Amino acid sequence: MLQHSITQRKSSQINIVLRQNEGEREVAEEALSEAAKKHMPLERIQQEMEQLIGLKEMKYLLKEVYAWLYVNKCREENGLKQNTQALHMMFKGNPGTGKTTVARLLGTLFLEMNVLSKGHLIEAERADLVGEYIGHTAQKTRDLVKKARGGILFIDEAYSLARGGEKDFGKEAIDTLVKAMEDYHKDFILILAGYSEEMEHFLSLNPGLPSRFPLVIDFPDYSNEQLLLIARKMAAERQYRFSKETEWKLKQTFMKKRERETAAFSNGRFVRNIIEKAIRKQAVRLLQAKVIDRSSLELLLPEDIHVED
Repeated sequence: MLQHSITQRKSSQINIVLRQNEGEREVAEEALSEAAKKHMPLERIQQEMEQLIGLKEMKYLLKEVYAWLYVNKCREENGLKQNTQALHMMFKGNPGTGKTTVARLLGTLFLEMNVLSKGHLIEAERADLVGEYIGHTAQKTRDLVKKARGGILFIDEAYSLARGGEKDFGKEAIDTLVKAMEDYHKDFILILAGYSEEMEHFLSLNPGLPSRFPLVIDFPDYSNEQLLLIARKMAAERQYRFSKETEWKLKQTFMKKRERETAAFSNGRFVRNIIEKAIRKQAVRLLQAKVIDRSSLELLLPEDIHVED
């Protein structure tokens, strides 16, 4: 009887310890869950960014900007002074390096962080801003800014605004944009994009411009291996695949193209054009086939890869 009582007491003590451990584990798991929920906007954007090939600098910057916004919010909640920083940016790099895609993702992040009220992206180029007579440019630019308020105005080949010299209306567009950056800095972000050298020259034309774009991000050209990864991803999204011989031909194609166009290689755009043309050529090839099965419909062969010289 005594032994039974001792056994029951020990069992009861063990159960208490187990319940305490379980309770502590539940509290810890709940805390982790809350922390995960708290940073869900960053998690979502990082997952999407991970789908993009390369862009190492941009991926780190995104986390840095998020951390600054989050800590700034914590400072406000604790009665500390907030650090104000402009989030206008400059993207430098060749076409097809992901600049527009990243700008769209930033809009989503800034919407979730309450930095922007809408988070949409408006894409523009010189023709959308520059008018044909005095006063026309300022009005066109103001209308575009109005449309972009609450989100991001993304201007590609922005350096073209400064190509015409002092008498060109592009200067008027720049002046109007600079004013908008000041007037609507709480709910408007401007991103200027273009080739690296041209953007450097563009900044040198106006001493006040560099300080207005504290975030300058380089979008480097993709390596041949990265281009092949992009090609595989594009093909897979369309439910196509390459043979080993096709991949070898793609690599050779990338190398030759880059040797010829070192200054203005179009990266992802070039890959997309190759894939889309290969799909069309495969379709013509399959017209002659006696039997068309799933495997032949999926497979892109070396003869389907063609680039104009």
